[in-house]
Amino acid sequence: MSAIYVNTIQPTVGNSISIPSGNNLSLGGVIVSSASVLPSAAGQGGKAVQSSGTGFQYSTYGATGIQVFTSGGTWVRPAGVGVILVKLVGAGGGGSGHCESGGAGGYAERIINVTSVSSVSVTVGNGGSATFYSGSAGQGGTSSFGSFLSATGGNGANSNNQHHGGLPGLGSGGDFNNYGGGGTNHGQYNGRGGSSYFGGSGAAGHPQGGNYNGNHQDRAAPGAGGTNGWHGSYAGNVGKNGIVIVWEFK
Repeated sequence: MSAIYVNTIQPTVGNSISIPSGNNLSLGGVIVSSASVLPSAAGQGGKAVQSSGTGFQYSTYGATGIQVFTSGGTWVRPAGVGVILVKLVGAGGGGSGHCESGGAGGYAERIINVTSVSSVSVTVGNGGSATFYSGSAGQGGTSSFGSFLSATGGNGANSNNQHHGGLPGLGSGGDFNNYGGGGTNHGQYNGRGGSSYFGGSGAAGHPQGGNYNGNHQDRAAPGAGGTNGWHGSYAGNVGKNGIVIVWEFK
């Protein structure tokens, strides 16, 4: 083996030094090749260098998108996405009368490595049906992200016990799982449906505004329980549908 000791290597012609085919340049015992050299940074502002497995490349990192499901469907992994954060709630239970309202859907969230996943089936629970005073309102449906995580819906007013608010749903399969809020029980006029992770139920109201509760029952957070109807003359509100939110990261 030959050894050359120099401080400067300079081509005799041009600006490049070539290593003939079949020869290698070794630095500290490591062979240097085209895969060892970073690509040009021109036009790559805001990106970071990563390994492609055979060399280096520039790529975008961090959150790249959000998909929101308000009804059932299929999540399809976008190119380059390797990790997702899923947040979901089950649907709220329906309300009755005399302050008896529905419970909110449960909540779950989970970080999932999806490098080997192409698509996932998504289910979004429907809100529980409403009823008049002393009737048993419907339970909210379960929301789920494939078999990874899910959250049950809240129970309807009077469905757990007469003159009681609905019990809340519960998340499962997540890195974090929690109950929703319970519905209010028997009272004189205005109660409130259980609050979900994403917010509260619809407003309660006096009949002088007409069927105020029912007219504005859509103004509630996903998964919230249905507010009760005024006294015994008005039906309660239906529970709010659940929701599934998928944050996508590279």
